[in-house]
Amino acid sequence: MADSTVNNDTHWLELEEWRKKIDAIDHQLSGLLCERLNCAQNISSLKRRIGEEVLQPAREKEVLENVLNQADSELKACALEKIYKCIIEETRLFQHEWKNEQQPLSSR
Repeated sequence: MADSTVNNDTHWLELEEWRKKIDAIDHQLSGLLCERLNCAQNISSLKRRIGEEVLQPAREKEVLENVLNQADSELKACALEKIYKCIIEETRLFQHEWKNEQQPLSSR
């Protein structure tokens, strides 16, 4: 019985180590996603100045293809595709909201 308790404790310690790694990755990801949103904000500003629409299906497809090329398995590619579709959608919504905030009240 003592061996199983020690083994179980070892597994819990290992679990905590993996969770710490995920927490560190999440910290990095949130910073990178904020940086990505800053880039999207600048892109939205440029699009407004040159008269381009926020929605750019060809560019969104290109971004998705670039990400999926990083996957080393079909399962990871499937998960990344779902994650990045959400990221792209939220970024598009962010650009729309930011663009609307930049317009004078009289033109809204």
